[in-house]
Amino acid sequence: MIRAAFFGTPAEAVPVLGGLRSVAEVALVVTQPDRPRGRSGTPLPPPVKVAALQWGLRVVQPARHAEVVDALAAMDVAVVAAYGRLIPAALLGAPRRGFLNVHFSLLPRWRGASPVVRTILAGDDETGVTLMEMDEGLDTGGIIVSARTPVHVAETAGELTARLADRGAELLSAHLGEWVDGKRTAAPQDDRRATAAAKVSRSEALVLPAAHGAVAVFRAVRAFNPRPGAWGVVEGQTCKLWRVAPADGKGAGPGIASVVDGRVVLGCADGAVELLSIQPAGRSAMSAIAWMNGRRGEPARFEAPGSR
Repeated sequence: MIRAAFFGTPAEAVPVLGGLRSVAEVALVVTQPDRPRGRSGTPLPPPVKVAALQWGLRVVQPARHAEVVDALAAMDVAVVAAYGRLIPAALLGAPRRGFLNVHFSLLPRWRGASPVVRTILAGDDETGVTLMEMDEGLDTGGIIVSARTPVHVAETAGELTARLADRGAELLSAHLGEWVDGKRTAAPQDDRRATAAAKVSRSEALVLPAAHGAVAVFRAVRAFNPRPGAWGVVEGQTCKLWRVAPADGKGAGPGIASVVDGRVVLGCADGAVELLSIQPAGRSAMSAIAWMNGRRGEPARFEAPGSR
């Protein structure tokens, strides 16, 4: 049986670990350290650690990757999915068949840290999962196999990521054996077609409806859900925008949310979106109509930060 190591950290890596378990003996799981979470600051284990321990797998959280070199030398292959740290070149050749990455895009499209977010922001109609042989570059290794899927119209980054994780698990379980046995080779990527999927910052998730078009707002709210959450400023208070939908007309004007025929319409620079779910500062997420009812139907103006 294939003897494998797994490198992953967040929830989206868990299905891939499950797929690996179905075709290999997972002798080692490498994940990032426990991190403080919530207002209490209590360190909590990453989802991969939680799942791995439930499955009875050996878990390590090394401060330095050199700590796992000897263990990797006893492996047939190492599989990476959303690990969140770069794999040093010194590790790549340690397993007999090297490292394989489960990447959530159709490489060379969207190389980098945030492929799903960039897919939605760019309005791509299609994306997918790629199994690739890892080299010293950032997602530049040869493609072993890939699978395509459409991007659904209202899909958030979280929803799309979950679908891609499941598809990645299927792809891995179907083709890992062929790769380890040398029956499948990796094809070089076309670097001329490569695009960069840079890490997302909170400032990038700021939505300014008066300055941004309706399509851009619709994509941003989907792309930044769940992290870091698209946000705006209403009358000096920060709020999160969790769900919007396309809408006709322009509402009460650019940057203004108002009730129109029982719906909350948010005016944008060139049109409008329907606001479905919002999270005002210090409160839980709620329906947009409940938010407006709390304002007694008074229109809300979205402003630039610091404009007051």
